[in-house]
Formats: sequence, structure tokens, C-alpha cells
Amino acid sequence: MPLPLKLRVARAIGDIDAAQWDACANPEKDMAVKHLRVQADSVSQPVDSCRDTGESVSHSEESQHHAERFNPFITHAFLHALEASGSVGGRTGWTPAHVVVENAQGHLHAAAPAYLKSHSMGEYVFDHAWAEAYHRAGGDYYPKLQVAVPFTPVTGRRLLLAQPGGPDADTIRQHLIDGLRALRSQAKASSIHITFPVHAEWQALGAEGLLQRKGQQFHFLNRAYANFDGFLGDLASRKRKMIRRERRDALAPGIEIFPLTGKAILKEHWDAFFNFYIDTGNRKWGRPYLTRDFFARIGATMADRILLVMARRNGRWIAGALNFIGNDALYGRNWGAIEEHPFLHFEVCYYQAIEFAIARGLARVEAGAQGEHKLARGYLPVTTYSAHDIADPRLARAIADYLDHERVHVETEIELYAEHAPFRRA
Repeated sequence: MPLPLKLRVARAIGDIDAAQWDACANPEKDMAVKHLRVQADSVSQPVDSCRDTGESVSHSEESQHHAERFNPFITHAFLHALEASGSVGGRTGWTPAHVVVENAQGHLHAAAPAYLKSHSMGEYVFDHAWAEAYHRAGGDYYPKLQVAVPFTPVTGRRLLLAQPGGPDADTIRQHLIDGLRALRSQAKASSIHITFPVHAEWQALGAEGLLQRKGQQFHFLNRAYANFDGFLGDLASRKRKMIRRERRDALAPGIEIFPLTGKAILKEHWDAFFNFYIDTGNRKWGRPYLTRDFFARIGATMADRILLVMARRNGRWIAGALNFIGNDALYGRNWGAIEEHPFLHFEVCYYQAIEFAIARGLARVEAGAQGEHKLARGYLPVTTYSAHDIADPRLARAIADYLDHERVHVETEIELYAEHAPFRRA
């Protein structure tokens, strides 16, 4: 007998009960069981299993994401901070349109964080060429429907089920996908783009006819290191010496580093960090996405999930990096500086993150999009995913052909990067 389910589009995350949303976003009991199962399965794997090919690194990452016990970016608090601060909504080109699946009593069974978009900025999975080609052919690419966490190139669940391992999970997931397609049609959107889903979702979406795309990032994978020196001992001698020299030189101008979490993060730190963020964003990207109120809100509601690494010289804050803390991963997000010093970016963003992850026993550090310079500093190439539902069959055929070639290119690139990993060979 079919479940009595109904679909609804919430025009603001605040219209959804926070506890029910979070029960779908991070169903810890169910996900923890999977985590323990994957951990048990991985005990017999050799420590070099992630060293030799991009394929093995990718498989390791997929297992870890499948077992994710807590992802801070899909929480109600994070998404609400984006909306309430004006970082999305209004004239930003990100119009909230969250699709939810409820029962007759209004209890939430599933949800997808979704936005109707009038541009392709802030996504980190680039489709500008698709939009331009469709425009030249006389079509309207915008609006499009984006299922994502705005401004956040972090892999995580996008089809949020309260019971992902439950007996009705497939039915509920199908209902959610049908709801996204119905919204696309109702809004006259050209397409649906589900960016940075976990691998299992990517496979399920492919089975539903969505076009499958691959991307690549660099992540640090923690091989149960006791400390940072243990990590260095796993590297080739030349890379080990390079990192020690960079860490020493980064602090040479009298710079002090302060890793801050929880109540240790004060208003003065957020004020300084926002200045770094704006200054660096204006110079590099043209228009920073996040408002000062966003940082105030996450500081008030998510401080225990935040690692703010701040650098100070002569009593003045000069640089900082914002990280979010999951149960299994540390996620590097934003960096900014008002003084330029050699290797300071590497120290604040990469080496401090590795130290923190090792100390906390986290499985990995996700250092954001792009940056092949991360490879020499212990971050390995991993695969990321997206899925795309294109309404116009002509555009869909053209994109499908492009993605067939692009996937081969990405896979080859990951293999080449993996061959140049800085670790000692077995």
C-alpha cells in the first residue's frame, strides 16, 4: 500500500521545523551504524591502499562519505544563517525553494535544499558554457533549479531522508526526485543541478536518467597518525623537509597562530576575519558572497562546530581561515589576509587543519575546490560528483556527449595526480 505522502515547497528554511529538518539532514543513529560497518570493513586494508592510483583514493572517499555521521552544512542552523543574513534570497539570485516530503500529519520524511537561480555563480561546478550555448540556440537557461549548499563545494547528502536505510527509503527518495522535477516544470526552469552529492546518491540519480558529471578535489586522509610528525614521517624525505621549512618560514616575521573554537571565538575575531574575507574576496573574486551577519549567526549557533585559525603579528590580526567541524571530517571553507607573507596561507589553511584533524581523530580534511599545490602538502586527489536533469532533449544530448569525454579526462587527471603523491612508496 503506497505511503500517504505529500510534497511541499518551502520558500524559506525558517518555514520548516528545525528539529525535523536536522533529523533528515543528519540521522545520526542510522548513519552511525553504517559508519561502524565501514570502519570494521576497512581494518584489514593496507595503509598504502590510497597511494597508488586515483581509483583507490576515490573508493576510500566514497566509503567515508557514505558513513558520514554529521555534516554541518546541511543543518538547519547553517542554511538558516545564509537566508536570515541575506547571503541568499532577495536579489542574490538564490531564491530558496526547498522541496520536502511530509506525511498527512505534516511530519517530515525527506527534504532537498533547493534554490531557483538566475545565474551560475557560487556553485563550483561550472556550467557557464552550457548556459551560453543554450542562449545562442535561442533558449532560456535561467531560471535553473540548484540542489546544493550555497557557496560550499563540500560533498554531502542532498536527498535528505530521515531513515535512509528504512524499508520505504526508495519510495520516499523517488517521491523527492519527482518533486524536484515537478518544481522544475512549474517554475519553467531549464534544468536541475544536484551538486556535490555523495556517491550513492549520484548512482541513484544516474539510474533515474540524470546526467552524471565528475569533478576533482584534494583532501587530506588521516591514516590514524599520532601527531603531525607521524604524518611527516609518511612523506618522502624531500616533501617532509619542504613542509618543515614552510612552517618555520611562515612564522619567521613574528607571526603567532591561534586555533580557536567554541567560546574562545569572540566578536573581535569575527570582525577581523570578515575584513580579511572582504579584502581577499574583492581582490580575487570581485564580489564576496557572505555578509557580516552570516558570520555573527554561525558564531552564535554553531561555534562548537567551527575552527577559526587566526594569525597575529605585532598584536594585530592579519589573516585567518574558517573551518567547520564534522564528526568525521574538517572542512576548510574561507580564507582571507590583509598582509602577504610567504607560506602563511599554507600554514593557516592546510597545516593547522591537518594538526587539528589528527588531534581530533577526524578521518580527513576537505580543503575546498581547486589548488593542485595542495598535492605536495599531503592532500590527495579525490572524485566529486554532480547530477544534471536537462529539460530540453537537444541540450541534454549535447551535454551528455560532453560529459562522456569530461569524465574520462577527470579520471585520467586523478590518476596522474595520484602518481605524484608526496608519500613514500611501499
